[in-house]
Amino acid sequence: MVEERRGRRRARPGTRRRDPDPRGRWWARAVSAVLVGVALVTVLHATTSRDVDARPTEPVPQEPAAPPGRPFDSLLDGTGISRDTSTAEVDLDGAGNSLSAQALAAAGWTPGREVTLLGTALEVPDYAPGRPDHLVADGQEVRLHGRHESLTFLVTATGAAGAPVAGTGRIVYTDGGTQPFTLTVPDWAGGPAGDAALVLPYANTADRRGPGSATGSVRLYARSVPADPGREVSHVVLPDAGAGSLHLFSLGTRPADHGWTGTWARATSAYMEVGPWQDQTLRLPVRSTAGGHRVRIRLDNTFAAGPVTVGAASVALRGTGAATRGSAVPLTFGGRSDVSIPAGGQVYSDPVDLLLPPQTDALVSLYLPDPVYAAPLHYAAGDTGFLGEPGGGDLTLDTTGAPFTGRLYQWPFLTGVEVMDAPGAIVAFGDSITDGARSTRDGHARWPDVLSARLHARADLPHPGVLNLGVAGNHVVSDAYPGEGVSVNASGVSLLHRAPRDVFGQHGASALVLFAGINDLRWGTPPEQVVAGLEDLAEQAGERGMRVFAATLGPCAGEVRCTAEVEAARQTVNAHLRSRAGDPSSPFDAVWDFDAVLRDPQHPARLLPAYDSGDHIHPGDAGLRALAESVDLDALMGRPRAGGAAEGGVSGDTPGGGG
Repeated sequence: MVEERRGRRRARPGTRRRDPDPRGRWWARAVSAVLVGVALVTVLHATTSRDVDARPTEPVPQEPAAPPGRPFDSLLDGTGISRDTSTAEVDLDGAGNSLSAQALAAAGWTPGREVTLLGTALEVPDYAPGRPDHLVADGQEVRLHGRHESLTFLVTATGAAGAPVAGTGRIVYTDGGTQPFTLTVPDWAGGPAGDAALVLPYANTADRRGPGSATGSVRLYARSVPADPGREVSHVVLPDAGAGSLHLFSLGTRPADHGWTGTWARATSAYMEVGPWQDQTLRLPVRSTAGGHRVRIRLDNTFAAGPVTVGAASVALRGTGAATRGSAVPLTFGGRSDVSIPAGGQVYSDPVDLLLPPQTDALVSLYLPDPVYAAPLHYAAGDTGFLGEPGGGDLTLDTTGAPFTGRLYQWPFLTGVEVMDAPGAIVAFGDSITDGARSTRDGHARWPDVLSARLHARADLPHPGVLNLGVAGNHVVSDAYPGEGVSVNASGVSLLHRAPRDVFGQHGASALVLFAGINDLRWGTPPEQVVAGLEDLAEQAGERGMRVFAATLGPCAGEVRCTAEVEAARQTVNAHLRSRAGDPSSPFDAVWDFDAVLRDPQHPARLLPAYDSGDHIHPGDAGLRALAESVDLDALMGRPRAGGAAEGGVSGDTPGGGG
């Protein structure tokens, strides 16, 4: 009993412990000796018979290692969405305020619904009472798989005294490589609405809930970060914001092998009063730039406060006026003929078989069954659209065009037409000169139109899409339209705010042309801010693998706001752009000297009279054609010329360069 309590004693050095069972010990040693002998014989046999019967031992199955991270939904642990009628304490921002479940539902963001933002499908969290609906980013690892073009986060920020919140995360690939990224997100209450995915009219507070809350509007943002489409993603390490909090509600990915490319596109410039349209069909003209055998359309409900229903849609080749050439092809959305587009969201139609050659006119028809009093639209449409009579019903499959008695001079809802397997797309990103202000209506005389026609005429070059994302009156760094509410200004949010949707959200976009800044200068923005904005856009595009071409600003002396101070600022911007041509550290692949193309050699601050549309700032058809003809097509397409490299330097001094 004493030994049991104290444990076994150790033998003193030089003595041998008495064995309490010598027979058992011997038997154990004997058995061990026999087993060793058997093992030696077995090894000897295996060695001598290897050449006779060399059968490899079957490997023992191993359990696969668990992939790093966890699915995003399983990481949700915070509650920031409350019901207007609930008394439960829900706190998103640390001050007792929360997003309203009723306001989200009224916007069409119902629990579990898929909402497409920036070309990426995101799932709205199931915000039933008591269920976690978001997480605060703090270095969590989110499991992903596959190859992706980009990742998109639905996120908002709090806790930094109204300032934006930023944090750096990492994409981790299966080959062990990592790619850092930074999320910078404005404050949910004080951030710009023009940059938001969704603006809600109010938030719930600790002591007051519902529309009567005194918080004012609040915002959710979509942030997209590029991924390497040639590598397999393992997981994502979420940012750690440090000061302030990044609240993540959803994470989605855009696959790398989608195969779609834009052939026509327009930007939403405003959310304006219309109609009202009810039980009415819109027929909208488009012209393809890239060809394809499969087609789909994109509809956007940008800046809207509530969802909109499209009851039916079709696409057709165009005959004369509103008439189709052949049958109209009905479109579906997830297999249904109708679709509800949530506020701020996008939808893509299911693909249809339709041979759409380049430089071909087509018609997209949209039937609106319910009253529409305001709509997101591209205001300055240079092509004439058509309207059926109010109460005229679904005319999407009409081929005659006769019922379309009204005319429409905007593009509502329709923001893109895409084709399968085209050789990429060029995005022309700018203001009214790119948009085609003062060019001939229905004449397809905008400089991107002419550029596309020139590319198509070259049989030795690919024929990419050329997407016109110009907005009349647009600025690089400031919003003309605030991004919420019914607008009386159709000049849109800034290029910086709309680039994620209008440029980086375009499928197949491989090159970007930046031609903007004169409106900023005319309204007093310092030239240094314009330059910084252009370079910021170029750097973002470069991170996504796009080639970037910057164009110098054309002259405008004689226009009422183009003062001597504006001219001096324009020269500052242009001098900086020219200085970056050929600079290895430049974010621009090349600089196009549109100023040199348009200016009057005798009066360099003015447009050449033959190019002036009459208002002294916008080129007419001849000037727009001169811009397009100044572009070196070989350099644009990255094809070396016989005399040397295709890229770098300032181009555009003489029209017609490069074919």
